[in-house]
Amino acid sequence: MTDKVGDFALPATGGGEFRLSASKSRLVVLYFYPKDNTPGCTLEGVQFRDLHSRFVKAGASVYGISRDSVKSHENFKAKMGFPFELLSDESEKVCKQFGVMKMKNMYGKKVRGIERSTFVIDRDRALRREWRGVRVPGHAQEVLAFVEAD
Repeated sequence: MTDKVGDFALPATGGGEFRLSASKSRLVVLYFYPKDNTPGCTLEGVQFRDLHSRFVKAGASVYGISRDSVKSHENFKAKMGFPFELLSDESEKVCKQFGVMKMKNMYGKKVRGIERSTFVIDRDRALRREWRGVRVPGHAQEVLAFVEAD
């Protein structure tokens, strides 16, 4: 895959802004998740947290993205002890760029939300790998295996 990813900027936890073009790591792992403090999203974040030192060792930076506010992200990050930043996409601009907004069934109702997805982008902003419709168990490990093999 050699699709170029357009530059974007989003507010991040820690009071900063994340800009893709400013990323200095070899690889950027963006994982999109539906909502802070929900069981699946907490489990997914915890798996990325527990493997974080190995992602860093492999030259990758990890970022979680959802439509939650920065304030919500700050609380979620502090509560779970995430060593990586969470990015707030309340306008859905980056969600749309990556095509992760989907109609989903939630307790028998149709709701529009983020389809759990992960993307690995290299320093040249080329999309190296994508996972869509992710199942949480073992996912962070699978992403790590790809990053370590890169």
